[in-house]
Amino acid sequence: MPSKITAILVAHPGKSLELRELLVSMAPHCRAEPGNLRWDIWRDSVDDHRYVLDELYRDGAAVEAHRASQHYQAYLAKVPTLAERTAIVAEVVDVR
Repeated sequence: MPSKITAILVAHPGKSLELRELLVSMAPHCRAEPGNLRWDIWRDSVDDHRYVLDELYRDGAAVEAHRASQHYQAYLAKVPTLAERTAIVAEVVDVR
């Protein structure tokens, strides 16, 4: 079953550009992961300091592989200095 991650990041004062650069630098690495189906960055149209990561993975094992990756670990070490972060990991709801 696919797994979806939605992360909301609100930049600390003066850190919006640095946060954006970090997120953009993550895209090629995350998109290259074997279990990744989607990895996009969105910026709030009302609050340009708020970003949303829209991620989709093949399954839970792909999420775990993502979390174990070197680029994700580097992101986790850096992001607290740049933003408040909330992440939601969701499973698909069967609506048949």
